[in-house]
Amino acid sequence: MTQLDPLLPEAQIDPDNRPAMDWPTDPWDSTDQTGQVERLRRQTRPLKWLAYTSMVLVLVLILIAGVVGWWYLGKINPAGDPGELQNFEIAQDATFESLTEQLVEDGFISDAAVWSRYVERDDDGLEIIPGFYQLRPNDHMGNVLARLKTPPAQTTTNVTFPEGFTIDRMGRRVDAVVERMDEAEFIAAATAPNVATKWLPFGTGSLEGLLFPDTYSVSNAESEAQLLDRMVSLMERVGEQEDIESKAAQLGYTPYEALIVASMIEREAAVPEDRAKISRVILNRLAVSRLNPDDPFLLQIDASVYYGRDQTNGDPNLDFSQLRQIDTPWNTYTRPGLPRTPIANPGRASIRAALNPAANPAPGDPICQDLANPSECFYFFYVLADEDGSHAFSATFEQHEANIARYADVEFGG
Repeated sequence: MTQLDPLLPEAQIDPDNRPAMDWPTDPWDSTDQTGQVERLRRQTRPLKWLAYTSMVLVLVLILIAGVVGWWYLGKINPAGDPGELQNFEIAQDATFESLTEQLVEDGFISDAAVWSRYVERDDDGLEIIPGFYQLRPNDHMGNVLARLKTPPAQTTTNVTFPEGFTIDRMGRRVDAVVERMDEAEFIAAATAPNVATKWLPFGTGSLEGLLFPDTYSVSNAESEAQLLDRMVSLMERVGEQEDIESKAAQLGYTPYEALIVASMIEREAAVPEDRAKISRVILNRLAVSRLNPDDPFLLQIDASVYYGRDQTNGDPNLDFSQLRQIDTPWNTYTRPGLPRTPIANPGRASIRAALNPAANPAPGDPICQDLANPSECFYFFYVLADEDGSHAFSATFEQHEANIARYADVEFGG
């Protein structure tokens, strides 16, 4: 049974016809106010969480981007100073992938992916040109790329070989001037057993005397062997210009023998006017030896003896009187005829002198006047006579001994 409120009239308690109750208003019961407050609380809480989460994500992304960017820049521009220049060769069959692998292995870049991306973003990219380059380890990728984009043929170094340099001295000069070239490699290529050129006798095994002394512009596209090829080619060109084949034949030489004579002239003569006379001395002595093979007229070229010592690793402390008694293929005091090979690489002037020896002195020359037959007067001897390197020439051994005594105190200062 329904409990009725005793304060209401019974007529108002009809359950089927209940009137609306008129409740007293209350300021806290305003639906306008309470409804708005409840809706704001429910909607702003997710928005705050969304804004906070977004800010955190943005900060994380910025932090990640900063770390990645710092790492990327570290790969492009490593910390510390770049190392010394080192040789780097791109092979003929190189691809970008093999080049990249080689750069990583040799320590010129530290990350293949970063390098690939860096090259890809460069406007010109990278054209792979085989040849020799010089790179620095721990260098900026931009510098590595710039060096690899410079064709080897455009990167050159000038190296000068003076007249009279031997292969050994040329090797030292190459090593000192051309950073990527090596002395041992140069010498090995110049003295290989199978080395062959136009005038070199088979089996000689040395390019000594066949390398024209000059200034060469050496590119990073060249190896030691290629440089030697150029030097030989220039010697052959100069020889042809000097008509070496026909003139050597007229003197009884082969072209190679003419170069041997030229090399001795190069090492013996210090002033231009002596070259042709020394050439005549050598030619005269060889002629006597051919006429008297049982009693040859030895050339006795001091420079040849010293060369033989160097080639056989002789004792550098021996004085010359001892040294000339030690037999080598270049000792012209113990062996008749020409030495086995040239003793230096001669220049044009000495080649010309070897092919165009001076005439023998005329009968009226002072050195001919004491002879029984002044018309048969020949240059056979010479000795250092002046500090500038000039020589005094004579026709007889007696004259030669007198010159030795006269100029005994002269020391060559050249």
